Amino acid sequence: MIEKYLTIYDNNEAELEQKKSKFIATIKHVETEEEIKIFLEQIRKKYWNATHNVFAYTIGLKQPIERCSDDGEPSGTAGMPILEVIRGMDLRNVIVIVTRYFGGTLLGTGGLVRAYSGCAKLGLETSVVAENILYYLMDVKVNYTLSGKVQYEILQNNYIIYDTQYQDNVIYTVLVEYGKKDVFKSKIMDITSGCVNINNNGLYYGFGDNEQKNIVKFNESPES
Repeated sequence: MIEKYLTIYDNNEAELEQKKSKFIATIKHVETEEEIKIFLEQIRKKYWNATHNVFAYTIGLKQPIERCSDDGEPSGTAGMPILEVIRGMDLRNVIVIVTRYFGGTLLGTGGLVRAYSGCAKLGLETSVVAENILYYLMDVKVNYTLSGKVQYEILQNNYIIYDTQYQDNVIYTVLVEYGKKDVFKSKIMDITSGCVNINNNGLYYGFGDNEQKNIVKFNESPES
Protein backbone atom coordinates (compact mmCIF):
# COMPACT_ATOMS: atom_id res chain seq x y z
CA MET A 1 0.00 0.00 0.00
CA ILE A 2 1.38 3.41 -1.00
CA GLU A 3 0.26 5.78 1.76
CA LYS A 4 1.97 8.91 0.43
CA TYR A 5 3.51 10.02 -2.85
CA LEU A 6 4.75 13.19 -4.52
CA THR A 7 2.99 14.61 -7.55
CA ILE A 8 2.22 17.85 -9.38
CA TYR A 9 -0.63 19.90 -7.95
CA ASP A 10 -1.14 22.55 -10.66
CA ASN A 11 -0.36 22.52 -14.38
CA ASN A 12 2.79 24.43 -15.31
CA GLU A 13 4.84 25.62 -18.28
CA ALA A 14 8.48 26.63 -18.68
CA GLU A 15 10.63 27.71 -21.62
CA LEU A 16 14.29 27.20 -22.46
CA GLU A 17 16.29 28.35 -25.49
CA GLN A 18 19.32 26.52 -26.86
CA LYS A 19 21.10 27.79 -30.01
CA LYS A 20 17.91 29.49 -31.24
CA SER A 21 15.78 26.37 -30.73
CA LYS A 22 12.92 27.04 -28.34
CA PHE A 23 11.86 24.31 -25.90
CA ILE A 24 8.55 24.53 -24.01
CA ALA A 25 7.80 22.14 -21.13
CA THR A 26 4.15 21.54 -20.26
CA ILE A 27 3.48 19.72 -16.98
CA LYS A 28 0.27 18.06 -15.78
CA HIS A 29 -0.97 15.73 -13.05
CA VAL A 30 -2.64 12.66 -14.63
CA GLU A 31 -4.34 9.54 -13.29
CA THR A 32 -5.20 7.49 -16.41
CA GLU A 33 -3.95 6.76 -19.91
CA GLU A 34 -7.16 8.28 -21.27
CA GLU A 35 -6.27 11.60 -19.59
CA ILE A 36 -2.80 11.36 -21.14
CA LYS A 37 -4.21 10.74 -24.61
CA ILE A 38 -6.51 13.77 -24.37
CA PHE A 39 -3.74 16.00 -23.01
CA LEU A 40 -1.30 14.96 -25.74
CA GLU A 41 -3.90 15.78 -28.38
CA GLN A 42 -4.46 19.20 -26.81
CA ILE A 43 -0.76 20.05 -26.79
CA ARG A 44 -0.22 18.79 -30.35
CA LYS A 45 -3.12 20.97 -31.47
CA LYS A 46 -1.85 23.98 -29.52
CA TYR A 47 1.68 23.61 -30.92
CA TRP A 48 0.63 22.26 -34.31
CA ASN A 49 3.56 23.92 -36.11
CA ALA A 50 6.26 22.69 -33.72
CA THR A 51 9.12 20.48 -34.91
CA HIS A 52 8.66 17.92 -32.11
CA ASN A 53 6.34 17.23 -29.18
CA VAL A 54 8.37 14.87 -27.02
CA PHE A 55 6.85 13.36 -23.88
CA ALA A 56 7.35 11.10 -20.89
CA TYR A 57 4.94 10.05 -18.17
CA THR A 58 4.43 7.79 -15.19
CA ILE A 59 1.04 6.70 -13.82
CA GLY A 60 0.14 4.24 -11.09
CA LEU A 61 1.76 3.68 -7.72
CA LYS A 62 2.83 0.18 -6.73
CA GLN A 63 3.75 -0.86 -10.28
CA PRO A 64 3.80 2.40 -12.24
CA ILE A 65 3.39 2.47 -16.02
CA GLU A 66 6.18 4.50 -17.61
CA ARG A 67 6.25 5.57 -21.24
CA CYS A 68 8.28 8.02 -23.30
CA SER A 69 8.56 9.13 -26.92
CA ASP A 70 11.32 10.88 -28.87
CA ASP A 71 8.79 12.03 -31.49
CA GLY A 72 11.30 11.97 -34.32
CA GLU A 73 14.39 13.07 -32.41
CA PRO A 74 17.37 10.64 -32.43
CA SER A 75 16.61 7.61 -30.26
CA GLY A 76 17.31 8.11 -26.57
CA THR A 77 18.00 11.86 -26.81
CA ALA A 78 14.64 13.26 -25.75
CA GLY A 79 11.91 11.12 -24.15
CA MET A 80 14.15 9.04 -21.91
CA PRO A 81 16.08 12.04 -20.51
CA ILE A 82 12.72 13.59 -19.56
CA LEU A 83 11.61 10.36 -17.89
CA GLU A 84 14.87 10.25 -15.92
CA VAL A 85 14.15 13.75 -14.58
CA ILE A 86 10.70 12.61 -13.42
CA ARG A 87 12.23 9.54 -11.76
CA GLY A 88 14.96 11.64 -10.14
CA MET A 89 12.35 13.82 -8.44
CA ASP A 90 10.43 10.69 -7.31
CA LEU A 91 7.18 11.93 -8.85
CA ARG A 92 4.12 9.82 -9.64
CA ASN A 93 1.09 10.41 -11.86
CA VAL A 94 2.66 13.12 -13.98
CA ILE A 95 3.25 13.80 -17.67
CA VAL A 96 5.87 16.15 -19.10
CA ILE A 97 5.63 17.23 -22.74
CA VAL A 98 8.55 19.20 -24.18
CA THR A 99 7.75 21.00 -27.43
CA ARG A 100 10.62 22.04 -29.70
CA TYR A 101 10.73 24.74 -32.34
CA PHE A 102 13.89 24.14 -34.38
CA GLY A 103 16.12 27.19 -34.59
CA GLY A 104 18.28 26.14 -37.53
CA THR A 105 21.32 24.87 -35.61
CA LEU A 106 21.86 21.17 -34.87
CA LEU A 107 22.49 20.51 -31.20
CA GLY A 108 24.06 17.06 -31.46
CA THR A 109 23.24 14.08 -29.28
CA GLY A 110 24.61 15.54 -26.05
CA GLY A 111 23.04 18.91 -26.72
CA LEU A 112 19.61 17.38 -27.27
CA VAL A 113 19.83 15.40 -24.04
CA ARG A 114 20.82 18.51 -22.09
CA ALA A 115 18.14 20.64 -23.70
CA TYR A 116 15.24 18.23 -23.18
CA SER A 117 16.24 17.20 -19.68
CA GLY A 118 17.02 20.80 -18.74
CA CYS A 119 13.66 22.08 -19.95
CA ALA A 120 11.82 19.26 -18.16
CA LYS A 121 13.74 19.94 -14.96
CA LEU A 122 12.99 23.67 -15.15
CA GLY A 123 9.29 22.93 -15.66
CA LEU A 124 9.10 20.49 -12.76
CA GLU A 125 11.18 22.58 -10.36
CA THR A 126 8.93 25.59 -10.92
CA SER A 127 5.76 23.49 -10.50
CA VAL A 128 3.81 23.14 -7.26
CA VAL A 129 4.83 19.71 -5.97
CA ALA A 130 2.47 18.29 -3.35
CA GLU A 131 2.36 15.22 -1.17
CA ASN A 132 -0.73 13.19 -2.03
CA ILE A 133 -1.86 11.26 1.05
CA LEU A 134 -4.12 8.21 1.33
CA TYR A 135 -7.13 9.04 3.49
CA TYR A 136 -10.28 7.41 4.73
CA LEU A 137 -13.17 9.80 4.07
CA MET A 138 -15.28 9.50 7.21
CA ASP A 139 -18.61 11.06 8.19
CA VAL A 140 -18.95 11.86 11.89
CA LYS A 141 -22.59 12.49 12.82
CA VAL A 142 -23.13 14.01 16.24
CA ASN A 143 -25.74 16.13 18.04
CA TYR A 144 -25.28 19.87 18.42
CA THR A 145 -24.44 19.63 22.13
CA LEU A 146 -21.36 17.50 21.43
CA SER A 147 -20.41 19.05 18.09
CA GLY A 148 -18.04 21.64 19.56
CA LYS A 149 -16.12 19.02 21.51
CA VAL A 150 -15.86 16.80 18.43
CA GLN A 151 -14.74 19.65 16.18
CA TYR A 152 -12.07 20.66 18.70
CA GLU A 153 -10.75 17.09 18.87
CA ILE A 154 -10.60 16.82 15.08
CA LEU A 155 -8.71 20.07 14.59
CA GLN A 156 -6.41 19.65 17.62
CA ASN A 157 -5.12 16.38 16.16
CA ASN A 158 -4.59 17.81 12.66
CA TYR A 159 -7.33 15.86 10.92
CA ILE A 160 -8.85 17.69 7.97
CA ILE A 161 -12.51 18.69 7.94
CA TYR A 162 -13.45 18.30 4.28
CA ASP A 163 -17.07 19.37 4.69
CA THR A 164 -19.61 20.25 7.40
CA GLN A 165 -23.38 19.77 7.13
CA TYR A 166 -25.88 21.21 9.59
CA GLN A 167 -29.04 19.10 9.58
CA ASP A 168 -30.89 17.48 12.50
CA ASN A 169 -27.38 16.73 13.68
CA VAL A 170 -23.96 18.04 12.66
CA ILE A 171 -22.09 15.90 10.13
CA TYR A 172 -18.35 16.43 9.84
CA THR A 173 -16.76 14.84 6.78
CA VAL A 174 -13.19 14.20 7.85
CA LEU A 175 -10.03 13.11 6.03
CA VAL A 176 -8.26 10.57 8.26
CA GLU A 177 -4.85 9.26 7.23
CA TYR A 178 -4.84 5.58 6.33
CA GLY A 179 -2.92 4.41 9.38
CA LYS A 180 -4.88 6.50 11.89
CA LYS A 181 -8.44 5.29 11.31
CA ASP A 182 -8.76 3.08 14.39
CA VAL A 183 -7.21 5.69 16.71
CA PHE A 184 -9.53 8.35 15.30
CA LYS A 185 -12.68 6.27 15.74
CA SER A 186 -11.69 5.21 19.24
CA LYS A 187 -11.05 8.78 20.39
CA ILE A 188 -14.30 10.16 18.91
CA MET A 189 -16.28 7.33 20.50
CA ASP A 190 -14.55 8.00 23.82
CA ILE A 191 -15.16 11.75 24.03
CA THR A 192 -18.83 11.35 23.04
CA SER A 193 -19.43 8.28 25.25
CA GLY A 194 -20.53 6.46 22.12
CA CYS A 195 -23.21 9.02 21.22
CA VAL A 196 -21.95 9.36 17.66
CA ASN A 197 -22.39 7.71 14.27
CA ILE A 198 -19.16 7.22 12.26
CA ASN A 199 -19.44 6.11 8.65
CA ASN A 200 -16.49 5.11 6.46
CA ASN A 201 -16.92 6.31 2.85
CA GLY A 202 -13.84 4.60 1.45
CA LEU A 203 -10.26 5.38 0.52
CA TYR A 204 -9.23 8.54 -1.29
CA TYR A 205 -6.00 10.25 -2.17
CA GLY A 206 -5.90 13.92 -1.26
CA PHE A 207 -3.48 16.77 -0.77
CA GLY A 208 -2.85 17.17 2.94
CA ASP A 209 -3.93 20.74 3.36
CA ASN A 210 -7.12 22.29 4.73
CA GLU A 211 -7.04 24.75 1.82
CA GLN A 212 -6.43 22.12 -0.88
CA LYS A 213 -9.43 19.81 -0.72
CA ASN A 214 -8.88 18.09 -4.04
CA ILE A 215 -9.38 14.34 -3.52
CA VAL A 216 -9.24 11.44 -5.96
CA LYS A 217 -10.94 8.10 -5.31
CA PHE A 218 -8.47 5.32 -4.61
CA ASN A 219 -8.90 2.85 -7.46
CA GLU A 220 -6.64 -0.01 -6.44
CA SER A 221 -7.22 -2.85 -4.00
CA PRO A 222 -6.62 -1.70 -0.40
CA GLU A 223 -4.28 -4.69 -0.10
CA SER A 224 -2.12 -3.46 -2.99
